[in-house]
Formats: sequence, C-alpha cells, structure tokens
Amino acid sequence: MRDAALLGARLLLGGYMGIHASQKLWGKFHGPGLETQSKVFEKNGLAPGREMVMAASATEIAGGALTITGLAWPAGPLAVAGAMTVAAAYMREGGLMAARSGVELPVAYTTLALTLAAAGPGKYKLGPALPKPLATLGAVAGVVAAGALIAMMVTSKPAPPEPVTEPTAATE
Repeated sequence: MRDAALLGARLLLGGYMGIHASQKLWGKFHGPGLETQSKVFEKNGLAPGREMVMAASATEIAGGALTITGLAWPAGPLAVAGAMTVAAAYMREGGLMAARSGVELPVAYTTLALTLAAAGPGKYKLGPALPKPLATLGAVAGVVAAGALIAMMVTSKPAPPEPVTEPTAATE
C-alpha cells in the first residue's frame, strides 16, 4: 500500500510540474506562454526573462520526469522543491491563498516534493537512487541556487515604466 501511495504522489507531482512548465513555455492549459511570462519574470527581477523562464521550465520538466520515474532519487523532488521555493517567493505579496495569487500552491508542491524526497520513491521505480554524497551535494547546490534567485527577486528594483510617446504627424 505504501509503495502504491508513493507512486500516486510521484505521478501527481511530476504530472503537474509538466503542466506547469507547459503553461509558461507554450501557453498550454490556459498559461501565458513564453513571451508574456518572460516579461513577468523580468518585472520581478529575474533577468534575462526569456532565459530564466526556460531554465525554470526545464527544471520543472526534468524534476517532474525524474520524480515520476524514480530515476536518480532524490534529484527529481529536490529540483521541484527548488523551483517551487522560488515560485513561492515570487508570489509572497499575494498572501497565503491561491485565490489572491498567493503562495498556497507552490508551498503545497514544495511540501509534497520534500516529503517524497525524504520518504523515497518506493519499490515502483525505474532506476537506482543517487549515491548519498552526490544527493547531498545536489541538495546543497539547489538550496544555494534557489537562495540566489530569491535574493535577486527580493533585492531587485522594479523596471521603470516605458515612456509614452505622443503621436506625431509622421506616425499618424
């Protein structure tokens, strides 16, 4: 029963990470798409926006796939936890609840990812776990990367508004 529950939790988290990334990249599932999301990232201090969106999406897709398969455990859930920690920091001004664009969903994903990382993948997995020293190094690197991105967001100044130009006879 425990192994089936772990598999179900891995499928849920990994599947949602794929959906979440496809919203950002391709505008699927009512998402904004790469161009719109790039502007949002830049506005919030994650520049260059396009590259940051692609990096976040790649982390979510790879983390989700590794979580689903159980390959290189615990790399997948730790990647998801890192990406969702940055997302929670980004959404901090919305408060606690998702209805107000708050931290509810990224905190729930982070909690599930960390729980899965601690519990292990169970017996229904496709490959071996990472050696403990490598998993520890990966976790430390992920914490440092997530911390650096959060620091960028917290300390960045909002981009100045673009100047409004008055139409001239040549542009009318």
